Amino acid sequence: MSDTNKTAIAAEKEALNLKLPPIVRPLEDIGVGTPAQSKLLSYRRSKEQQKTINQLVIEGAKRNLARTLDKRTPSSPEPDYPPTMTSEIKKKGFNYIYLKQCVESSPIVPIQQEWLDHMLMLIPESLKEGKEREELIQSLINEVSSDFEKSMKRYLVRSALVRPPVKWLEDEGGHLPESPVGLDYSKLWHSNYLQTRKQILASLYIVHPTMKMLLDLGYTTFANTVLLDLTGIRGKGPIDCGSLKNDLSIQARKAEEKIMNTWYPKVISLFTKKESLEGIKPEKLDAFYNCVSTLMSNQLKELLKRTVEGFVKLFDQEDQRGLPIFKMELTFDDDKMEFYPTFQDLEDVVLGLVERIAEALQNVQTVPSWLSGTSTTVSLDTELPEHVLQWALDTLKVAVHHNLEGARKHYETYVEKYNWLLDGTAVKLIETFQAEDHTFDEYTEAKSLSQGPGAGNGDSDMLLSVTIPLKGLNPQWSEEP
Repeated sequence: MSDTNKTAIAAEKEALNLKLPPIVRPLEDIGVGTPAQSKLLSYRRSKEQQKTINQLVIEGAKRNLARTLDKRTPSSPEPDYPPTMTSEIKKKGFNYIYLKQCVESSPIVPIQQEWLDHMLMLIPESLKEGKEREELIQSLINEVSSDFEKSMKRYLVRSALVRPPVKWLEDEGGHLPESPVGLDYSKLWHSNYLQTRKQILASLYIVHPTMKMLLDLGYTTFANTVLLDLTGIRGKGPIDCGSLKNDLSIQARKAEEKIMNTWYPKVISLFTKKESLEGIKPEKLDAFYNCVSTLMSNQLKELLKRTVEGFVKLFDQEDQRGLPIFKMELTFDDDKMEFYPTFQDLEDVVLGLVERIAEALQNVQTVPSWLSGTSTTVSLDTELPEHVLQWALDTLKVAVHHNLEGARKHYETYVEKYNWLLDGTAVKLIETFQAEDHTFDEYTEAKSLSQGPGAGNGDSDMLLSVTIPLKGLNPQWSEEP
């Protein structure tokens, strides 16, 4: 190759080198995002345009609002209200009323049906029968439910809001609630709580598991149980008071035997197990068994009390559907007319039945006395309170006197109208009539001597047929229609 060609090629390479940019090597941190790169990558043209459009719309709306306000009649200046109308007290009052309405509008849990059922159990069955009574009971349930809802709302308002001291709010929500007293966290309380809880468990024996089992056993046994079945007494018809006394005494004795053969063995079995005295220290056994005896006594006293109340209810003057019918005879002996049994005897029988009920279950042994097996037994205190017995006796006395008032008036009617036949007045009239001279027509006069001196007074006389008995027998008196 000639030198000319070499020179041309070299010149051409040099020209090419002058036209190409210099080679730049890539940076070492090319993969790391810088703030400028992040802003560039997050930039969106559409968002910028949307911001611009929104700004234009807002500015247009402001211009339209300004033009509309300019066209309106200028409003009158705000009146100068008295300070009391714009005071802080009024603002607080209105704010409280608004908050109270908000709280009251919150949902309230209705009263439980179980609670209503327990309330209805307290109403006597005699007040539940009849269509009108059912409507009345439903009205009572609605009223109780409404009162419950109102009281819950009232409590909710009291617990959520504090009524400001405004005079015209005194009737809103009742009295001001006391300031809540929280726990004092200034000193440690957990250790004191555990210590107190331990003392309660050691001293309050009623929370012992065995006591809970005894309580459940008593409730299951005695909840719907009474010593006497008094439902069918009136259905038996007229009954002799002595027979009634014997029947109820037998019932009470059988019920007592049933309780002692069913409930009492179960009670003893609770305390013969090893775990029954778990957690009870030996020096605390006497106190524990005293608690057991008290619980058993209360259960038996409640049973006797309900039995007495059920017997007294038989003589309720307002509900006589269960009132017993006693058989009484009007007798005549030794020129004396009286009822058998007498009113006093009948009253003594009725009151004696209450005393018979009170005598039941008086020889129930205490648990430690039974477990010890000693010859000297200790019985539970199951005697009815004096005020319960006195109430029952007083109520029955009034009821017996009230129900015997009709029989007493019946007796007085006999004595008033026919006593003249027995006291010699009739004999004197007959002797006087026979001693006088009368014609045959006067002897056969229609007026009967049996009408007595009281005839013609307008009263309706009761005609009696008298059968004169043999000596030693009572005369028999029977009403004629």
